[in-house]
Amino acid sequence: MSLNDWLAASGVSQSALGTAENMPPPLPVRKTAVAWKLAGEEGTGPACGPPVTFAATPEEELSLLLANAGGSTAELTVSAGMRFVDTLAKLRALRLLAAALGNPQAKIRAIAVAEGEPALALVRVTVRTLFAVLGTADVVEIHTPGFPEAGEDDSHPLSPAGLARAVAAILREEAGLAAAADPAAGSFLVERRTRELCTAVWSSLHPGGAFVFPESQTPHAEPVGMPGFPPFVRGPHASMYLRSPWTIRQYGGFSTADDTNAFYRNALAEGQHGLSVAFDLPTHRGYDSDHPRVSGDVGKAGVAIDSVEDMKRLFADIPLDKMSVSMTMSGAVLPVMAFFVAAAQEMGVPPAALSGTIQNDILKEYMVRNTYIYPPAASMRITGEIMGWLQAHSPRFNSVSISGYHMHEAGATAVQELAYTLGNGLEYLKAGCAMDGHVDAIAARLSFFWAQGMSHLTETAKLRAARGLWARLMREAGVTKERGMTLRCHCQTSGWSLARQLAPYNIVRTTVEALSAVLGHTQSLHTNSLDEAIALPSDAAARIALQTQLILQQETDLCAIIDPWGGSLEVERLTRRLAEEAWQEIEDIMAVGGMAVAVAKGLPQRRIERVSAERQARIDSGTEKTVGVNFMQHSGEDRLEVREIDNHEVRDAQVARLEAVKATRDAAATQAALDELERVAREGGSNLLEAAIQAARSRASLGEISSALERVFGRHSAMALPAAGVYGGAMSVEADLLRLRERTAEFAQRHGRRPRMLVAKLGQDGHDRGAKVVACAFADFGFDVDLAPLFGTPEEVCRQALDNDVHLVGVSTLAGGHKTLVPELVRHLREADATHVKVSVGGIIPDGDHAFLHEAGVAAIFGPGSRLPDCAHQLLDCLNASQS
Repeated sequence: MSLNDWLAASGVSQSALGTAENMPPPLPVRKTAVAWKLAGEEGTGPACGPPVTFAATPEEELSLLLANAGGSTAELTVSAGMRFVDTLAKLRALRLLAAALGNPQAKIRAIAVAEGEPALALVRVTVRTLFAVLGTADVVEIHTPGFPEAGEDDSHPLSPAGLARAVAAILREEAGLAAAADPAAGSFLVERRTRELCTAVWSSLHPGGAFVFPESQTPHAEPVGMPGFPPFVRGPHASMYLRSPWTIRQYGGFSTADDTNAFYRNALAEGQHGLSVAFDLPTHRGYDSDHPRVSGDVGKAGVAIDSVEDMKRLFADIPLDKMSVSMTMSGAVLPVMAFFVAAAQEMGVPPAALSGTIQNDILKEYMVRNTYIYPPAASMRITGEIMGWLQAHSPRFNSVSISGYHMHEAGATAVQELAYTLGNGLEYLKAGCAMDGHVDAIAARLSFFWAQGMSHLTETAKLRAARGLWARLMREAGVTKERGMTLRCHCQTSGWSLARQLAPYNIVRTTVEALSAVLGHTQSLHTNSLDEAIALPSDAAARIALQTQLILQQETDLCAIIDPWGGSLEVERLTRRLAEEAWQEIEDIMAVGGMAVAVAKGLPQRRIERVSAERQARIDSGTEKTVGVNFMQHSGEDRLEVREIDNHEVRDAQVARLEAVKATRDAAATQAALDELERVAREGGSNLLEAAIQAARSRASLGEISSALERVFGRHSAMALPAAGVYGGAMSVEADLLRLRERTAEFAQRHGRRPRMLVAKLGQDGHDRGAKVVACAFADFGFDVDLAPLFGTPEEVCRQALDNDVHLVGVSTLAGGHKTLVPELVRHLREADATHVKVSVGGIIPDGDHAFLHEAGVAAIFGPGSRLPDCAHQLLDCLNASQS
């Protein structure tokens, strides 16, 4: 498609888009990668201090600078702005102009300045610094207000100087931007603006003269189509954010439906565009809040929903015919979707008027997240029947959101996330077609959910590669309409990249990841809160996360340009590489029969577990750096107020409401609806979601609907084995491994056997990446390691510990149930006269909970970022002391 044809079809101004058409070759601004420095580092000279004012336009700023600079000025200083194209082009043009004026060796210093409230200033200065680095600045000078706890101490990590060091270190060590040649070389928009600036500035310096651009033999990257047209690499829509910015869709839910409803309405009042519901773990797993297995999980990691009445309270005073709602639910997807439809109807909104997405992505549950209920075949049937019902009755509601996010959080590489997520998408396409759906119609209803990690350019390229790959897969699947070939997606910044230590640094990480998503053209975005490595987001932290997106929408040019990386030699290369490697992985999966077969065989699970253990070894070795964790550490105490959920209070309230629903319903009608649901599950002939909606209307509870299905389908369970040898093989600090193996051998010699450890998850928390990595690492340290089945109660884990005759139980907790469940485990061990079995806890545990857990009898506590060899040494010390 030519540029003129595209302009005519899209109605978009040419100024918002760049193409290779009539574009000279990429300018040779800088050909070799050069490490940039922070002002004040060796060889940079002192900080200049923030200037009083910068000129209004890049043309004026460069003209004034060069008019006053001598021909041999060692360093040229300009501002780093909030506009992507202008900032990158200005820095590149300055380098070319300086060379043309006889000063090719001049260093380019960019000053990034932000003022105001420290957290939001940190967002702005991160944007400015990132743009400066991408624009080939040699030195970046960062000025941002410090946080109050730093006081006047410039050495404090949260002082202005400390934050400047942190921003620079995070971009270098975590975002993959330690050194770069010229990432924007070839970018159609940036190249065009660079040429405009060179021409205008030269004309102002030499009236009547013409700037002579250096010759370049570098060809443009291969064309990848146009935005809004196949293969959609450059964007799913022609106008992208010009007419409507991405949807700000913050994922949230906690405690009761009333509490979460208030949270939603506040967020909408502050500028959020859509809703994304986080359900608690009992809801995910199909249990009512009064079930004995879920005592520690109710309302902790999401909102508790037991009946249609809870769903009505959740959306009270929210217009469901106008508000797009996303619900992250795959396990108990039938009752949750049924409650949503029934609640909306009782609130006056018919199914046809509902818009949003239900995740309904069960395959990834068996791979990484583990909030499944039924065996895979039954779950895939449920998925297909929901797709069929929504296709017929709710055409604006997406029936599946295929998630790569949870794979990324489990440790998957970008290539694995792409391949396995798109492979799952093919399985859902087949499931929808099996329900008599037309392939074009089914494909058009699928959407995707991607993580955004810290490798900035790779994450942007990942979204571009995903769109191209999906278009190719859909064509091969027989899709003929362009809407069905279009990959539409939601993105969320990574929780895995957040650190407990120096939590305000997480603002920098989230900003970098949000920029990756926007530059990659996501359709909606969730930005994580700075405190999510510690606890549920506080109101203040959630507000900062929301305002991060508002800053990107309102203060940058990202909503005024289309595919700014289009044509970039570096980003197009990354896009092609990711697409080629992911395609090879997809072919491997297809060779075994597709993702459903591969998941049943455990193939993708094992591959993800392997790279996850290898990465943890690199972090523990220090070869992969995380600022504040294993690099630029701070010995001081972090003080951060966190949201505390009273689990007992929430559970009591939920149980009371559930009892009230049961007391006032027509019991006979409820039982008849449940019997009919069970019959449909067993015999077929009707749609499962339709039957579940009837049960919801009759006030059947979530647990009752799930149990009716379980009587037919059964409940799935899985057993995981640690990937032995992987962590040790990737651990580069050999002395750590050798010393730990010596110590475990000494323990065996002294006590007759090696230290034996049971690694366990308590309650309904299925996020088992940490547990598997710990099991893998400790086995390589010389421990005998047992990995407990998921979803154990404290009593069951106690029994397993006694049966296996372990010295130690290591509990992994990520969902907030530790204050209820871990003391129960300790109590059961005491009642069994097994006080010699020590209990340690690792995971997301607020500092304020440590004393409580120690008083309850916990021997050791390890938060996020703990180095596993250090954990092992501490536990060996504990065991040796108790055994002596």
